[in-house]
This record gives sequence, structure tokens and C-alpha cells, in this order.
Amino acid sequence: MSDAIEGNILTPAGWVHGEITFDERISAITGSQANPAQNEEVYILPGFIDLHVHGGGGKDVMEGGDAVRTIAAVHARHGTTCMLATTMTAPPEDIDLALEGIGLAAAKRGKGEARVLGAHLEGPFINSGKLGAQPPYARSAKLADVKKLDQLAPLKLITVAPELEGHLELVKELSDAGMRVQIGHTLGTYDEGVAALEHGAHGFTHLFNAMTGLHHREPGIVGAALAHARYAEFIPDLLHVHPGAIKAALRCIPRLYCVTDSTSATGMPDGEYMLGRQTVMRCMGGVRLPDGTLAGSTLTMDQALRNLVGLGLDLADASARVSMYAADYLGLPERGRLAPGTYADLVVLDRDLNLKAVYIEGEFCDLDDVESSR
Repeated sequence: MSDAIEGNILTPAGWVHGEITFDERISAITGSQANPAQNEEVYILPGFIDLHVHGGGGKDVMEGGDAVRTIAAVHARHGTTCMLATTMTAPPEDIDLALEGIGLAAAKRGKGEARVLGAHLEGPFINSGKLGAQPPYARSAKLADVKKLDQLAPLKLITVAPELEGHLELVKELSDAGMRVQIGHTLGTYDEGVAALEHGAHGFTHLFNAMTGLHHREPGIVGAALAHARYAEFIPDLLHVHPGAIKAALRCIPRLYCVTDSTSATGMPDGEYMLGRQTVMRCMGGVRLPDGTLAGSTLTMDQALRNLVGLGLDLADASARVSMYAADYLGLPERGRLAPGTYADLVVLDRDLNLKAVYIEGEFCDLDDVESSR
């Protein structure tokens, strides 16, 4: 039996005031185009898509086993309907363990869990001189290394430092093989960033963070992104990136989209948690290494949406940056939008943008734990 919800429905063609009917997929959207400001009904938006998730609910992706399922459930209660479980730079055996767990979660979605689309391999193919909060296990790679890892879990995104020896060729090989390559954790120059894009790289990992910055005579990787990128991810927790830098990127990168870079501390009280092999501290609204370095976040995608609106984006634009653009980046036309035939991944929000309901592939997700995990 199909479900139906009434309200202000955000479709690819604009707002519709009416009813959306669905089971696993959306069967119909009926009503008329209308400005939501003209009524007081709920907003119905595409479910959020997070392509950079390290943890949540006290669990870390690098633990392997069932940890990813707990993480997927925590983020589902904040409106994330699809996600990529993200690895850390680590010894090979740790990465294998993590990917085995991701592979199991990707093969079958459990009740109340976000759909795990696969893995974002953030490490280890990065520059040891720009680790950020990554442990010191960075190394270069060859195509055979990546293909071996792809057998453990579907690798949907791979972060690469393009300046390392052999990595420009690797970027092309991975792109030719159908994998999305992102530039990140890099000491590369502007020219090396442009060369990586020309070799098939498509995006940038947490823009501005852990990469060479913009200077008017040395534009760096940030300059390459601002000048040439169509897609890039960023962390809108308002700690990782200053609002002014976010606004500059919004003017330059057409499909700038949000990620949380969330850690095991997400949804948990202040205290010590694990991020890969490192101990991190949740404090002062963020997550930090003992030396104060930011180490991921406690951000959730519903808060990311509210932060974007708080920066002055209209709700439709903000919604695209937490859903549709990420889906398009991965080549998923049946996700990230509300239209007949697409998956019934949707969120219902009140007029203050607080979550009222989440549906994942048509399944209602219990939000009872949302308030306690904020």
C-alpha cells in the first residue's frame, strides 16, 4: 500500500503545493506550483546524501564489522538517506578490515539505516606533508592496488594527492575505469591541480582544508578549484571554513555540495573518541586532536541545511547542495530529487527546518533518537 504526504514539495521544476505518493519509489506528485511563503505547511525535500562519513554514535568506519550499520542508522535519523562510508589513512590490514565492513553494509541495507552506496577512500593515497588529522600512513598507489581494494567494497570516490610520483597517470587510469577521483590532502600547485582535472579528476576533498591555499601569485589547489571546478565538497559546520570563504566558493563552483566529515563523536556527548588509530576529543562544538587540529566534525546533514539557509541561501538552493548535486556527481539520476520513478528518499521539515519525518526508499525511519543525539 502506498504512502502519501501533503505539503510544499520541492521538485526539479520547482515547488509544488500538493501531495506526493510513494512506496519504494515515487509514483505521483500532484498539485500546483506555488510559493511556500504563501502557506504554513511542511516542506518535503529530497533525502540528504553525504559522501564523506567517518562515523557516528560512538562507532568509527575503521572498526569494520557492523560499525557502518550503526553509523548509517545514526545519520538516517538526521535525514541522510544515502551515504559513503569513508576510510582513514592506515596500514593495509586496517583498510581491508574497514572495506570488508563497508562491503557488507553496501550489499544489504538494514531497517532504519541510510543506504550505504559504497566507500570513499580518503586515505592512504595522499601527501604525508598534508595529513591534516590523518594518521601517518600515507603512500603512493598503482592501479592494481586500487582494484584489489575495490573487490572488498565498491569504491565510489577516491581522494588522491596528484603531485605524488605516478599519481597523474593513476588519476587517468581510475577515471577511465569509471571511478570518481577527488583532489585532496595535497601540497600540489595550481598547475598540478589543473593537470589532475585534465587527467580526469572531478572534485576536491573538503575544499580549503588540507590543501595549498589561494595566494594571488601562487593560487594553489584552492585556486585551481575556484577557477576550474564544477563540483567540490565542503564542510559547512562553520568551523572548518569561514562563511566568507564559503560564499566565495559558492560564486565560483556551480555545484558545490555539502559533506559532514562526521566522526564517531557525532550524536555523542563531549569526551574522547577514536578516529582510525587516533584518539580525538569532542569539545568546543567540534572534534580535535590533542594539539588542537580539527579532526572531522560532529555535523549532521540536517544541521548543514540549516547552516546554509543561515548563510543566506534560499531553501531550494540549499537543498540541492545537500542532495541533488551529490547524486549527480556520482551519476545517480534516481536519487537526490523528487520526481515520479525516483527512489522515495525524502525528508519532511517544519517551518523552522526541523526534521519531522524521514523515508528511505519508501521506508519510514523512526526519529525518536534525534533529539537526544543533537
